[in-house]
Amino acid sequence: MKPINRKYLVLLVIPMIVFAGCNKFLDINTNPNAVTTSTITAPLIFTAAEVAVGDRQVGNNAHDAGLYSPKQFIYHWIGYMAQNGGFSPVQNEITYTLDNTFADVLWINYYNTLFELNQAKTMGLQEGDTALAGAAMVLSADLFQEVVDLFGNVPYSQAFQTEKYPKPAYDKAQDIYNDLQSSLDTAIIYLKASVNTDFSSSDVIAQGNEQLWTQFANTIKLKLLIRQSEVPGFNPSAEISKIMNNGGMLGAGQSISVNPGYVNEVNKQNPFYANYGYTPTGALGTTSENANAYIINLLQNTHDPRLAYFFAPVASSGSFVGCQYGDIQSNLPTSSSAASYFGPALIGSATQNQWIMPSYESMFMYAEAVARGWITGDAQAAYQAAVTESFAWLGISNDSTTAATYMANNSIANWATVAGASKEDQAKFIVMQEYIANTCIDPLESYADERRLNFLPPGFISVSAGRISSTLPVRLPYAESEFTRNNANVTAQGTINVFTSKLFWEP
Repeated sequence: MKPINRKYLVLLVIPMIVFAGCNKFLDINTNPNAVTTSTITAPLIFTAAEVAVGDRQVGNNAHDAGLYSPKQFIYHWIGYMAQNGGFSPVQNEITYTLDNTFADVLWINYYNTLFELNQAKTMGLQEGDTALAGAAMVLSADLFQEVVDLFGNVPYSQAFQTEKYPKPAYDKAQDIYNDLQSSLDTAIIYLKASVNTDFSSSDVIAQGNEQLWTQFANTIKLKLLIRQSEVPGFNPSAEISKIMNNGGMLGAGQSISVNPGYVNEVNKQNPFYANYGYTPTGALGTTSENANAYIINLLQNTHDPRLAYFFAPVASSGSFVGCQYGDIQSNLPTSSSAASYFGPALIGSATQNQWIMPSYESMFMYAEAVARGWITGDAQAAYQAAVTESFAWLGISNDSTTAATYMANNSIANWATVAGASKEDQAKFIVMQEYIANTCIDPLESYADERRLNFLPPGFISVSAGRISSTLPVRLPYAESEFTRNNANVTAQGTINVFTSKLFWEP
């Protein structure tokens, strides 16, 4: 991807303008710092929004390296990362005793980014740049699905209409899902418009490639359908037809990632690298986070060659060592150097692209859709292609041969294991490999899949003696900031129990 470092320098200023009105969708008074067409144009705000979406995949706050990520708990809960014994664990996280402060920063960060995307869409339409508006809608749909998957009912139809709805009502999660499908249909229509040079030059994801944006939109449409696989009577056929008739999903080599020109300087590194790689001076980006013992054991027990790409062996022993999530400090490796840090495929360079949706993830969803009979095709071939793409995405040499050997020699990966099984069992088999492929890359997808299919082998739950449940929370509590600024509407959602108040798509 061609770097645009000068534009990236501009982006360091743009978030200051945008974030000056935090929680704009809730502001009661007119904000003098609000973005207007007199202060910024659609292409500039769109670039800032794209970068912010990349930040949200990591969960950090605009390239503040070393901060505790608001999404860190998902990496922990799903078995990818864990803290070493040099740090006191976050007690409410390892015990699952969640209150309304737990996800407050996460909520605010999501809505800040969604506000930017809404501004980009609005300005794009005003300026006649419908392709840019369509791309903003695609990214917005991606993030809104994530918000719904974490919180359930949320402000949606009235969000960002500050003057008319200073305290927006909550829409039902199912209604939001349905509207996101329609919104993506509209975005695809917008993306058929001619691309102007401003959009192409400002688009640091796809450089104005409308086909790639359309395939990304279709992949999100499929993900919305996949989430609802366990809803009784659910029929995806109408939406599947739209997807297949409009260019299909992302395929091999078609990852969605962002890079505005990351450089190895403070506040300008790739956000994942900034959090989990190294500082510009070579110090560890985090001294508290290491590999989770659960994923290390899983990869070692299946002789998975991806292990050395996800994580690094401990220098003193050459062995891969994980940390047991929720264990007392005295039982854990004493420091980050005593456990496996992150590997070359995850922290290859401070200038690497920041993934938003890896190609293999789309291919695994496609394989599941084929296995369920939603899409005509060969489920085995689709599954094997997805596993192979995972190897290729990680940069494993001779990826096809290496992947084929791995699949042939491991029951956890060999299609023969489920060749005659039910569609549901085949889906779980496919999702298990998607979980492995997503190690430290997309924990939210894995968290959603576990709530949907309950497919993971035991061992990933916190071992804390103070934990209040032997299962993961099925959702997050609403943010404290909502009770402060939008109390009537959030209170109207009733009492939320994070273990029993299931989302509409959770069985």
